[in-house]
Amino acid sequence: MRDVFEPTPLQRNDHLSDRYEAEILLKREDLTPVRSYKLRGAFNAMRKVLERNPDTSSFVCASAGNHAQGVAFMCRHFGVNGMVFMPVTTPQQKIMKTKSFGGEFVKVELTGDYFDDTLAAAQAHCADVGGHFLSPFDDVDVIEGQASVGVEIEQQLDGVPDLIVMPVGGGGLSSGVRSYLGNDCGYALVEPMGGACLGAALKAGRPVRLAQVETFADGAAVAQIGEKTFERLSDLDPSSALTVSEDRLCTTMLEMLNVEGIVLEPAGALSVDALKDLRQDIRGKRVVCVTSGGNFDFERLPEVRERALRSSGIKKYYILRMPQRPGALRDFLNILGPHDDISRFEYLKKSARNFGSVLIGIEASDPENFSRIETKMASAGFAFRDITNDEVLAEFLI
Repeated sequence: MRDVFEPTPLQRNDHLSDRYEAEILLKREDLTPVRSYKLRGAFNAMRKVLERNPDTSSFVCASAGNHAQGVAFMCRHFGVNGMVFMPVTTPQQKIMKTKSFGGEFVKVELTGDYFDDTLAAAQAHCADVGGHFLSPFDDVDVIEGQASVGVEIEQQLDGVPDLIVMPVGGGGLSSGVRSYLGNDCGYALVEPMGGACLGAALKAGRPVRLAQVETFADGAAVAQIGEKTFERLSDLDPSSALTVSEDRLCTTMLEMLNVEGIVLEPAGALSVDALKDLRQDIRGKRVVCVTSGGNFDFERLPEVRERALRSSGIKKYYILRMPQRPGALRDFLNILGPHDDISRFEYLKKSARNFGSVLIGIEASDPENFSRIETKMASAGFAFRDITNDEVLAEFLI
C-alpha cells in the first residue's frame, strides 16, 4: 500500500482537545489521494483478486460516491479496466472526479434513479462480462484493506488510544479496525439518525433492512449493514453504537470549516460530532476520531448552513395569519428585537379577504429570543404555528 500512497496524518486538534478536556486526535482520511479511506479496501481487494487470477479482465462496482473514486483510482494504478455504475442523479462533480481518477481505464455508466436499480444493473453487467464485482464494504478483502487505518493509528501512536470514534455505513471501516485492534481499546461507532443500520442490527441480533434512509450523510446512509461486517461487530455493547441528527451534524461541518479550515463531508464529520455526546466519558483520555472523507460539494453549503441554524435553535419557521389591513405588517415588525432578522417572507394565500397566510423565517441572535417573540405575537393577536420541525410541511414549504 505504501507504494501507492503515504499514511494519512494523525493530528492533535487543540481546539477540540481544549473543549472536551481530552487529547483529541484526528485520523485524517479526508487527506488520501481520493479524499476518503475507500481506496484502501479497493487496493487490497483488487490486489488479491489479481494475485489469484492475473487474467481478470475487469472490475465492476456500483457507487454514487467515495467507493467509485477509490475503485477508479486503483484501476488506473493496476492498469486494469473498470466499469463504475452510478445513479442518474449523481452530482456531476462526483462523476467527473471518478472519470478523472480512472482515466482511460474506467468507464462510468449512469443508470437508475435509485441505488438499488444501479446495483442490480452493475451485478447483471458483471455476470455478462465475467468481471469481478467489488463490494463497497461486504467483502473480507475490502474489510482487511480498511483495517490498515488501525495499523497506522497504532504505528503513529506507538500504541493504542483509549477510544477510537468511527463512522458507520456498511461497516467496512469499523469492522476492519476492530478486527485488527481487538479489545485493546474502546470504540464508539457513529451513525446518522436517518441511517442507523448498525443500531437496528444490534437490537435484532442480525442485519435488518431499514424501511427508509435519509441520504444527507450519503457516505454513511446505508439501509442494511453487511453480513460479513456485522459478524465482526455483533458482540459490541449496544451502547457503543451512537446516532447523531443530520441537522446537528451540519453545525460540526461548519465549525470544522470555519474554525479549523477542514473540509469534511457529512459522513466524515460524524466522529467529531459524536464528541458532544461523549463529553462526560472522555475527559482526560486519548481519543482518535477518524475523519473518513472530505468529498463535499460546496453547492450544498446553503443547505448545510440552513440545517445548522435550525439545529442551533437560532432559526425558526412559522406560518402566520396576517390581517389584511394597513399597518398589520408594521405591527408585526415592531415585535422583533434589534438582533432578530427576517430571512424568509412569503404569502402562501393571497386571496383571503380578511387574513393571509404567511411563511416567515426568523433568525435570532439567541434561541431564547423566540420565547419573547412568540409571547408578543400571541399578545398582539397574531395566530401562528411553528413548523420548524414539522417534516412534512418543511419538505414542501421550506
